[in-house]
Amino acid sequence: MFTGIIEEMGEVVALRTAGDSALLRLRGPLVAEDSAPGDSVAVNGACLTVVEIGDGEFTADVMAETLQRSTLGDLVPGDRVNLERPIRLGGRLGGHLVQGHVDGTATLLDRVPGDNWETVTVSLPVALARYVVEKGSISVDGVSLTVVGVSEDRFTIGLIPTTLRLTTLGRKQPGEVVNLEVDIFGKYVERLLAFRERVPGAASDEPAGEVTAP
Repeated sequence: MFTGIIEEMGEVVALRTAGDSALLRLRGPLVAEDSAPGDSVAVNGACLTVVEIGDGEFTADVMAETLQRSTLGDLVPGDRVNLERPIRLGGRLGGHLVQGHVDGTATLLDRVPGDNWETVTVSLPVALARYVVEKGSISVDGVSLTVVGVSEDRFTIGLIPTTLRLTTLGRKQPGEVVNLEVDIFGKYVERLLAFRERVPGAASDEPAGEVTAP
């Protein structure tokens, strides 16, 4: 589990494909410092498992599902990526709960500079539109952001100077593609309500395990 607070901008060293999977090597001294094989790292919002580590670099496997759902398969050496280590239990939750499970990709449509921040407009895939609400949270390339406005096919976010300086979103230009992860709570609520409607008796007003006397 992650928070969407980016710790470091890493750099792609190599991406080697092998059938329907790939091996991604990244340079990120801060994140690599206390990571070990088997640990999780979010790369542009996608949770990957560390395979090897050394000299400020680490290697991670990228499975077919991740390649299909995210932009990781399009990375080339020299590209910058957002890196975050998992949250520690008992630590501060500065952003929102991010699983690192990319729901889909979207296109950056426009960015309008302000005095100290920028308003960025991003396309909104039809399949994800119902989960995005004004003032709700969304992860864009692994960055926890608040939705400023939303319509049927796009949403806007505000990027403060820190986000512009410390993440790849400060460099993204209109036409470039980003990873999206919507708030997990909306998906759970939708699933529970849909299941209750389809399966009579699936939801009960009685607590699980409670026995009602005849």
